[in-house]
Amino acid sequence: MAQNETVVTIISKISEQPLSLEAALVVIYGLDLGRKYDLGKPEIIIGRASKADICVDQESVSRNHACITNTKKGVRVRDLGSTNGTFINDDLVEGERELCNGDLVKIGRTIFKFIAGGNIEAAYHDEIYRLTTMDGLTQVHNRRYFDEQLDRELSRSRRYERGLSLVMLDIDRFKHINDTYGHLAGDYVLKQLASTVRVKIRREDVFARYGGEEFAMILPEIDLKGARTFAEKVRQMVEQQQFTFDKHSIPVTVSLGVAEFASEHRGASDLVGAADERLYEAKTGGRNRVCG
Repeated sequence: MAQNETVVTIISKISEQPLSLEAALVVIYGLDLGRKYDLGKPEIIIGRASKADICVDQESVSRNHACITNTKKGVRVRDLGSTNGTFINDDLVEGERELCNGDLVKIGRTIFKFIAGGNIEAAYHDEIYRLTTMDGLTQVHNRRYFDEQLDRELSRSRRYERGLSLVMLDIDRFKHINDTYGHLAGDYVLKQLASTVRVKIRREDVFARYGGEEFAMILPEIDLKGARTFAEKVRQMVEQQQFTFDKHSIPVTVSLGVAEFASEHRGASDLVGAADERLYEAKTGGRNRVCG
């Protein structure tokens, strides 16, 4: 009979259960990439000052830029009247904002990812693994992932005798954008461009930040004609996109070089070189165009 009896227990409401104060910020873009800052103190100051709990030594960061509070009610961030503002997921923080697991916090040109939960170390190591394949600023794949996937797609193209094309994209006069509107505006353009192009990418395609203001797109089973058509759509889409930062409208165009994997290409470097040559033609031929 005892085995059939239900044991009476008191189950507390979720809202009454104590919240874990375990939380951390991980640098996913900027200096000290991958560094973890534990948020164990009730109040953490982020700023350029050497005495700040999290020191971000950049000209675009104020001495006391933002404050993070960690209590049983949650983790919240407050801007301390900084010159360039504090952003959560690209939204300007006005007053105080609560942080949710996975939120991106931007201070100057540094981006932190907020992680919280019962196992910070596991989440941290997962994030470090993600950083090996993703670009922290644009949230598209990075150069390392691109190189690995290009080798894989080349092998597949040879094995099954299927088409494979590569598109290299470069933002026109990007240095002028940085010099005129500032590096924060340049970061914004990179992120916005990545978001704009990403919607055109198929699931089987690879879109990556190749370096600086240059991006690359691997297009499996697409021939040169198809790749040129795709690249032209991307060019037009970027040209028509509104890039507005700090109330300034920034004109942005891109040049693109297209190449198809051919028998004379011995490997990935030859294909990248061919696309780079076409990109150079587009840049020297007047920019804002596709060559291939």
